Amino acid sequence: MRTTHTLTAAVTLASALLLTACDDGGGADDGADRGGDGGRGGVAACGLGDVDVRVDASPAPAAGDTGTVTVSLARSGGPCTLDGFPAVTLAADGTTAEVPKDQAAAAQKLTLAEGGEASFTLTYVRGEAGGSPAGLAVRTARFALPGAAETRDVPWSYGEVALKAGKPDATVGAFQQAGD
Repeated sequence: MRTTHTLTAAVTLASALLLTACDDGGGADDGADRGGDGGRGGVAACGLGDVDVRVDASPAPAAGDTGTVTVSLARSGGPCTLDGFPAVTLAADGTTAEVPKDQAAAAQKLTLAEGGEASFTLTYVRGEAGGSPAGLAVRTARFALPGAAETRDVPWSYGEVALKAGKPDATVGAFQQAGD
């Protein structure tokens, strides 16, 4: 028996993160062809409305420790593609900060068929609440999928995120195929 809850949660967070920072460089997105193939009949980009999203976390227990938040995406309709990295933005009391891509990760184009699953992981270092230097008191993580306009907000209850050179000490990984 496979464990899909954790994987589905990771895919869910990944989807939300991708939607926040996606921009295919094209014009307005009318949803007719989001596949990035110039209208030549390719499989459309996955949107948050096309997938079930689940979030699973392994929070960092103390300041200086590393934690992960995995977003799992499960496809419930016809095929769609994930091409690139999810976009993730952390929001804290009127401040937002984009989470950079993991430079060690390579994006791969994944096609999700009906029932297909994929996930992405946000990795962060926990900051010290009220410490010096202060961490980012994140309240919400917003994510978006590449090539799609919609975003998803996920409440953040995993502690402050440490800052490194004034930016969140966090990265977002590439999509990974999940399931069978």
